[in-house]
Amino acid sequence: RERERDRAPEPEVKELVLDNCRSNEGKIEGLTDEFEELEFLSTINVGLTSVGNLPKLTKLKKLELSDNRISGGLDVLAEKCPNLTHLNLSGNKIKDLSTIEPLKKLDNLRSLDLFNCEVTNLNDYRESVFKLLPQLTYLDGYDQEDREAPDSDAEGDGDGVDDEDEDEEGEEEEDDEEEEDGEEEFDDEEDEDEEEGEEDEDDVSGEDEEVYIQDGEADDDDDDDDEEEE
Repeated sequence: RERERDRAPEPEVKELVLDNCRSNEGKIEGLTDEFEELEFLSTINVGLTSVGNLPKLTKLKKLELSDNRISGGLDVLAEKCPNLTHLNLSGNKIKDLSTIEPLKKLDNLRSLDLFNCEVTNLNDYRESVFKLLPQLTYLDGYDQEDREAPDSDAEGDGDGVDDEDEDEEGEEEEDDEEEEDGEEEFDDEEDEDEEEGEEDEDDVSGEDEEVYIQDGEADDDDDDDDEEEE
């Protein structure tokens, strides 16, 4: 008992992915009531033939059971996972509508996937399933009007983060380009100032030469006047 008291409490696991972990007896193994906070469980391709060992998971919203060998016993889901909203049974051995009839008890079920199950070959398959499970919004990714289901919230957030990163990178590149343009303009202005300065110096030098020449001419004229007076 003392050891049990000293032991740290189990973390609250909300998502659990067990894909490709082979089940020895075709049953769910290792899951206990300690996972009562679980909201998402994925057991894709683990060789399941039954969901009978599923513990009570009242908070479970999404359950992935695709690519297994389940052929019945779905009444357990209504009992153990009463708040399911998304259920994926694609690639299982579900052959007729009576197999999925127990899902009527899942009042919150909004999305059901039955891809690659024999039941999809039945005449008027989609109409029959929507009639059997009126709480459904999406069957195999589409609603009754053949409108595709939107992406999951998790994927949406993931995209938003990427977009933000790309926007930030784009802004940084624009800033760098603006800085480079500013430096080039500044260099061009300096070059223009230097050229103007050189031209001004040339003009001044030319004016000095003209003044000097004029002074020289004036001196010559004075000498000529003196000679005439003598």
